Amino acid sequence: MTGSGTGDGLQLSLLQGFPASAVASSGIALAPVHPVARVLVESGVPHLDRPFDYSVPAAMDTSALPGVRVKVTFNGQELAGYLLERRDTSDAGHALVPLRKVVSAIPVLTPSVRKLAESVAARYAGVVSDVLRVAVPPRVARLDKEYLERHAKGIPVQESVSASNSQKPAAPDETGSAWAGYRSGGSFLLHLAGGGSPRAAVSSLRGYGPQGWPALLAGAVAAVRASGRGAVVVVPDYRDLDRLEEALAAVLPKDDVVRLAADDGPSARYGNFLRLLEGSARVAIGTRSAAYAPVIRPGLFACWDDGDDLHIEQRAPYAHTRDVLLLRAEQEEAACLLAGHSRSTEVQRLVEQGWAIAVEPDRPAARAVTPRVVNTADSFEQERDPLARIARLPGAAWKAAQDGLLRGPVLVQVARAGYAPSLVCDSCREPARCNDCQGPLAIAGGTGASAIPQCRWCSTPAPTWTCTHCGRLRLRRGATGVIRTAEELGKAFPGRPVITSSGDHIKAAVGDAKTLVVATVGAEPVASGGYAAALLLDGDSLLRRENLRAGEDTVRRWFNAAALVRPAKEGGLVVITASDTSAVGALLRWDPSGYAERELALRRELHLPPAVRIASVTGTSSDVAYYADAVQRQLKAAGLELRSAGPAPVVLGRPARQPGSGDADVRTLLFIPYAEAAEVTRILRAVRSASAAKRSAGPVQLRLDGTDVL
Repeated sequence: MTGSGTGDGLQLSLLQGFPASAVASSGIALAPVHPVARVLVESGVPHLDRPFDYSVPAAMDTSALPGVRVKVTFNGQELAGYLLERRDTSDAGHALVPLRKVVSAIPVLTPSVRKLAESVAARYAGVVSDVLRVAVPPRVARLDKEYLERHAKGIPVQESVSASNSQKPAAPDETGSAWAGYRSGGSFLLHLAGGGSPRAAVSSLRGYGPQGWPALLAGAVAAVRASGRGAVVVVPDYRDLDRLEEALAAVLPKDDVVRLAADDGPSARYGNFLRLLEGSARVAIGTRSAAYAPVIRPGLFACWDDGDDLHIEQRAPYAHTRDVLLLRAEQEEAACLLAGHSRSTEVQRLVEQGWAIAVEPDRPAARAVTPRVVNTADSFEQERDPLARIARLPGAAWKAAQDGLLRGPVLVQVARAGYAPSLVCDSCREPARCNDCQGPLAIAGGTGASAIPQCRWCSTPAPTWTCTHCGRLRLRRGATGVIRTAEELGKAFPGRPVITSSGDHIKAAVGDAKTLVVATVGAEPVASGGYAAALLLDGDSLLRRENLRAGEDTVRRWFNAAALVRPAKEGGLVVITASDTSAVGALLRWDPSGYAERELALRRELHLPPAVRIASVTGTSSDVAYYADAVQRQLKAAGLELRSAGPAPVVLGRPARQPGSGDADVRTLLFIPYAEAAEVTRILRAVRSASAAKRSAGPVQLRLDGTDVL
């Protein structure tokens, strides 16, 4: 069902098969063939998430092709949109408004990407135009003009493709050395090279050097290119992207690979997008938006480190790269590769269901490549150092750093950035709060005026702070940040350079000099020859976070850091300071899949994600109540009954927000079994669309599978 181009909302007269001759706007000659254009208007309004019919003026007949960007008049405004298809008839029931302008004759929205966007919007109960905003990069007029001029000369795309791919991709046995020692790894590469579509979950061992994870992914891409198909590989950030690009340059022609990343700038991103569109490049690598790259005849979709929250789109509908690639692999009947040093519970679920095979290293290969891991909280270390449990840098960690600096760089992983990111009362250990807004107090620096505690929310200084619980005046650090840690280690190891990597000053790589590298979790630089040792501090602090995925995420960060350390046979040592037996045990045994299996079993027993899907509805108390009631009525009519929780304040201790007030939002959670997920998401989407159309309630934030709500 479509609407007209007049923007009359839901009050539309519908008449199936309305003749094309009757849709002509007075005084405008229409295209002789297929004079009706179905247009998806770029709008985040839920009830406008459907095609609208417009007439095609004869002057635009040759340029108004499916997939092009257009401008249309909608409710008296000029809006952008995409032309989806051309038709002979319309069901609007009255004369149509003509297209206002064809922005560019380049069909930037391919049928496969359009279908993918519709699938992503359906899965996340979102709006298709919100997905396309991520999938199709902003237009650069100069590049459009160059593209059209080049193709106007009549150069066949096949000629361009053959020129850029003159160097034949290496065979799997030439590029698969990084896969040596992985069970079923060779079979996976041969299957790809033979034109097959296997699906695998790979647990990578090494994070540095020529045999690191970039070479692992490059081998898979080279194998699929040997079959004549394309590939899409998505990584979390620009540091990983640079390393992957370097690895691919060793096995593929340079012109065959393009980057799609916002950090490269709009011109570079859009230019590479057009190269994929015409087929002069067949491999797309990049960050989140690269999952929608218009690769011709794709054969492989790969994602590195899917547990990283950088893979989650920060705008509606908050899609996860992993799920986008899974949907696309099914749609294109292509191979899928989910790789990481650890394994997320979502990937473990796919393995247990048989959707993907587990490609894991043999134990001899793992022992030959991985470092030795020591836990300072075990009974042996406790007997040698009774204060190890309470010391931030136990004796074993100190000795490891001292010995490691004789052989090369030493990595120190800390939980927090800053100097003293949290303060507590020295007497009762209660968190120190601002007297004005009750925000947490912190110290930004170590000396001078910056040592005065100040609020992290309102920046109000607190030089004369008093504890509201016990009345004492003294503060102590509840946590030590990366700057303070680097300061202390610099004093402890005089003469040794100390490098920090955190916040806005993240370093991608360091050399093999004998230096101390202090980094926050996720900001660890890569040492070209591997670290001689690594100290994983603040483990208990990471594990105690109030989040369902605290343990899973901590284990992932530990494995990512440990994979940067040299093998045990070369003296590589990892010292971890945490007391959680299951999480630490996974690292001690180097068994990421075992931890993921145990974690998923616990989630399944408790009916928590990813054993079930979860939907969160956030907004004012009245809007959330209206939306939740409407959804429950629809579910009841469909014979469905879901477990729910809430509404509850998003921030505890603050009153629920009423319309027009400044108080906090509330949130309601719905737990959705996978068997009922398609119908439930359809209902969630329909209720929000109806509510927006009738303006019966204010807008709410609807998120599916949010990782931060539990």
